[in-house]
Amino acid sequence: MKLNCAIIDDEPLAVELMAGYVRKTPFLTLCGSFGSGSAAFDMLRDRPVDLLFCDIQMPGLSGMELSRMLPADTRVIFTTAFSRYAVEGFRVNAVDYLLKPISYADFLAAANKALAWFELKNRAETPPPAAAPQSLFVKTEYRLRQIGFDSILYIEGLKDYVKIHVEEETHPVLTLTSLKSLEEQLPADRFVRVHRSFIVQPSKIRSIERNRIVFGKEYIPVSENYRQAFFDFLAEHSLLF
Repeated sequence: MKLNCAIIDDEPLAVELMAGYVRKTPFLTLCGSFGSGSAAFDMLRDRPVDLLFCDIQMPGLSGMELSRMLPADTRVIFTTAFSRYAVEGFRVNAVDYLLKPISYADFLAAANKALAWFELKNRAETPPPAAAPQSLFVKTEYRLRQIGFDSILYIEGLKDYVKIHVEEETHPVLTLTSLKSLEEQLPADRFVRVHRSFIVQPSKIRSIERNRIVFGKEYIPVSENYRQAFFDFLAEHSLLF
């Protein structure tokens, strides 16, 4: 993660030192440096930065006054020669307070605090991934029926129809669709095609005999065109020993 930052200090040598520190820090990008809060105000209002390294005691607009006028998401690290401002700095929710002369070690520690704050904020704002569907809906006998993936043994294509063979059901679910269309709705890590007319759920297989998958009294052929992909699937998912 990269943070855009700016430096404000009325001492040119202090600006130069801090700019050098920023350049040494891989996750910081310097967007501007200024000699006063007044000079920086317009840029920070129109093009806010993530992080501001700001002196406190400056002519005109002080760093403390400026910090209260910044966008809510701009974090501030105060840099000053006067320790008496520390308490006031934390009252305005500063990330850190660096006392001059500032070493790179102290600078980096403060910058890392800011980075941690932004990473935590991003995690909090990132919505959790949508849960993968665990079932599908098919139209059968003039109604929509929901079928859980866990219950499907295999699916048989019959030109314009498919039969979905479900565990513990005597008769398959018949629906008007193509096998290819249905295959696109199935999770690829759970189902595999073994024949131009059959898709199976390998975790439900109990035995395979002479290139035929056995489901009770039914035998599903594994055609030569799909055989290698089928056995590769079993090996990849630790179903073949």
